[in-house]
Amino acid sequence: MRVVELAGIGPGPFAAMLLADLGADVVRVDRPGGQGLGVDPAHDVTNRNKRSVLVDLKAATGPPAVLDLVARADILIEGYRPGVAERLGVGPEPCLARNPRLVYGRMTGWGQEGPLAHTAGHDIAYIAVTGALDLAGAPDRPPAPTANLLGDYAGGSLYLVTGVLAALHHARAHGRGQVVDAAIVDGTAHLTAMLHGMRSAGAWQDRRGSNLLDGSAPFYGVYATADGGHMAVGALEQRFYDEFTALLGLPADAAALRTDPARWPELREAVAARFRTRTREQWAGVFDGTDACVAPVLPLGEAHDHPHLAARGTLAAYEGVMQPAPAPRFSATPAALRRPPALPGAHTAEVARDWDTPALIRADPAPAAGSVPAAGSVPADDPAPASDDSGPAGGPSG
Repeated sequence: MRVVELAGIGPGPFAAMLLADLGADVVRVDRPGGQGLGVDPAHDVTNRNKRSVLVDLKAATGPPAVLDLVARADILIEGYRPGVAERLGVGPEPCLARNPRLVYGRMTGWGQEGPLAHTAGHDIAYIAVTGALDLAGAPDRPPAPTANLLGDYAGGSLYLVTGVLAALHHARAHGRGQVVDAAIVDGTAHLTAMLHGMRSAGAWQDRRGSNLLDGSAPFYGVYATADGGHMAVGALEQRFYDEFTALLGLPADAAALRTDPARWPELREAVAARFRTRTREQWAGVFDGTDACVAPVLPLGEAHDHPHLAARGTLAAYEGVMQPAPAPRFSATPAALRRPPALPGAHTAEVARDWDTPALIRADPAPAAGSVPAAGSVPADDPAPASDDSGPAGGPSG
């Protein structure tokens, strides 16, 4: 499977990385000057397992070179604001004219239409309007951002990948491609399906800290340990709760408060007091291998040392960079880390040969194939991403 990725930031590159991890031949079309993120391209893990060509889409030679790639591709992924790809000459109409079987994947925050479609945005805004942001955090404090995992990647990238693969299946069966409009607001709202059902049934309230899964229950939350670490508790079912309280050393009368929600504050304090008596490592040892549904809260830098993740190789050092291994796993066609992050323009000649697209060589604006812009650099005639209507619209900038 061949994929053309028009370089952007946020969920588009992650979606293309996932396809590359699963074995697709992904060619990233980078623009001169880079994306302005301030990250050394050699450490941008979302560009692993890909190849990169350098094309200036604002130059006369740019769009024809990309259309040559499109003619040989199965999928295209772009994350511009609505209308930008059209103005650059690489929108759905010319692309599908060159390749009627193409799946044209569009990754944006607000979607291709609607009152906010042409405005800038970030993950935090997208998840805010869907109700998802309001779910996280203590009831007496503002909602807590969850990095950009919930919107950009869960509500964005994963829905784009699902969509383009479903559309590819249709294209191969019927010979017709189509446009996939993947909006972070749509995907994030879709993730809340179960909660909408619970709310309709009266089992979920629009108040943080008053529901079973948002920290209201003392047996589903996070507790501080003696050394300033934290333990996560998810002992929802009674049999798991019984094992949890026994291993925690909670007195029977305190454990019995589970059945009386009015006294949950007392139960929470009793649980908290027990956790404060030992360190995170000590408590992790107590609960390790049990059905108490308790786990240590680890920062990113410690996750690879967790025995279970280490045994599975969930995280791996590749080319000197610790990163997640490809997921999910396959019994017959295992995925692998095959290439380090693709440096902008490093594979122009190689792709031109493999894809039989000599126009790429003429369209490469770099003085030499493989030249790499300084990390975070932005062309002098190109505004910062947040105000650049040719910049990505699916991630932090729009």
